[in-house]
Amino acid sequence: MNLIFYRLAVFSFIVSAAASFAADKSIGVGSKPISGADVIIDGSRKTLDEKWTYWQGPGFKSSLPIKWKIVDDPVDKGTVIMTDDRAADGGKYGTADIVTKKAYRDFRLHIEFLVMKPGGNSGVYLQNRYEIQVLDGDKGKHGMAAVINEAEAPFDAYNGTGKWNAYDVVFRAARFAEGKRVEKAMVTMYFNGKKVHTNQSINQVWGGPNSGIDGGNDGGKGITDTPGGLKLQCEGHDVRYRNAWIKELKLKEANTDF
Repeated sequence: MNLIFYRLAVFSFIVSAAASFAADKSIGVGSKPISGADVIIDGSRKTLDEKWTYWQGPGFKSSLPIKWKIVDDPVDKGTVIMTDDRAADGGKYGTADIVTKKAYRDFRLHIEFLVMKPGGNSGVYLQNRYEIQVLDGDKGKHGMAAVINEAEAPFDAYNGTGKWNAYDVVFRAARFAEGKRVEKAMVTMYFNGKKVHTNQSINQVWGGPNSGIDGGNDGGKGITDTPGGLKLQCEGHDVRYRNAWIKELKLKEANTDF
């Protein structure tokens, strides 16, 4: 009998280890798309033009086609996209941001970025509302990998300038009943394979009308039940993106942990 229990324990350990390994392969730099995911950045101009456009918010100053450049990967082989648009020089946010043509509610996201120089600034906006910061050097609630103004920057997980970093996110959109928000948006995130935010609720859109959907509604507190695309911010800094994929989810429970 003890031998049987021993064998069951060994089998259970092997299955558990295999499951963990399978999960780990979808998290961190270089992760491959999970089943059912849509690749939205592959370093090609074709994918950029097919799946992205400019967000034409109140501060928009650029024009199609997208001016962001396709450049060589400075670390590995291949090409990546670079947040380069002269309309955003001087940190003029909202002037040349790009957003996916497809809008989302709940989703699983993987995206990799590289900040070329100290102080480099961009941002990943979930549902074109809620910013996950990309800002070299800042360790506060406005810093690297922070859920902007909601949760502190987990700066210790940052690989630094000139190196690739990865955000892995599960996001659940706000829920509404009779036109009123009854559950806030929620996010869980890994930064370079380290879990840094777990079921973090998001209260509002920060940054005003130039920041994204609902930014101009009641000071960012007037969240609406409108799906939004994934947005990447251009502020005239050399920040590069690659290997981005997204999968739509339907999360009934208020739980984004993974």
